[in-house]
Amino acid sequence: MEIEKIYAQIQELVTVFGMRILAAVAILFFGWWAAKIIRSIIRKLMERAHVDPTIITFVKNLAYIALLAFVFIAALGKLGIQTASFIAVLGAAGLAVGLALQGSLANFAAGVLLIIFRPFRVDDVIDAAGVIGKVEKIEVFTTQLKTPDNKTIIIPNSKLTADNIVNISAKPTRRVDMIFGVGYEDDLDKVKQVIESVLTEDQRILKDPAPTIGLVELADSSVNFAVRPWVNAADYWDVYFDTHEKMKKRFDAEMIAIPYPQRDVHVYEHKAAEA
Repeated sequence: MEIEKIYAQIQELVTVFGMRILAAVAILFFGWWAAKIIRSIIRKLMERAHVDPTIITFVKNLAYIALLAFVFIAALGKLGIQTASFIAVLGAAGLAVGLALQGSLANFAAGVLLIIFRPFRVDDVIDAAGVIGKVEKIEVFTTQLKTPDNKTIIIPNSKLTADNIVNISAKPTRRVDMIFGVGYEDDLDKVKQVIESVLTEDQRILKDPAPTIGLVELADSSVNFAVRPWVNAADYWDVYFDTHEKMKKRFDAEMIAIPYPQRDVHVYEHKAAEA
């Protein structure tokens, strides 16, 4: 009788635990299969939305790992194992990792925003985080710029999104801001005619919008004219340098006095050198 009772108990335990083991295996198998399908769906949806491949790879793998962790915990629960401790350990580990990598996570989040919203693209010239340069790479954690003097600068993405981003080459045209000073004894109408003729002769200067020529300041030793023609972005610096040279030569030919030294006027766009 005792043997029969023991046998019956063993049979009952095997039946109960056997069913639990089979259920746990089924959960693992179907959960793994479902996780693969969901990962594939996420990839296809993000590709249709034209999301950056780097973001697609990261998101689909993160979702896959999270689903597998959920499936594993569900399988342990089916076996009768208390999963609360596992969940607590995973939560504590996630919190510790988050605190240790909070800087990297901030850069990652900023990188995702840059890739999604595209405030600038590769080959754009930007002024951001106190640096002016051409964008060479946009990665998840950092952005690489090349400065006009051929230096490579790697900027954490969180610094880029924390302040203003000026995309210098976003528009097809740009305004060239220049200041030309002449003597107080010069005929201002003649000066304006000379400036207009120099601008008109340059085919790179756009007719629409028309250049602006105006007297901007009566300085201590000069009368300063603001000259603001519009050009295609690629012609900005060529027009800037050539116009200064042509204006000096034309003033000399027309006997227009240029005070020396000419007043040094700093304009923001003059700093925005194209790399």
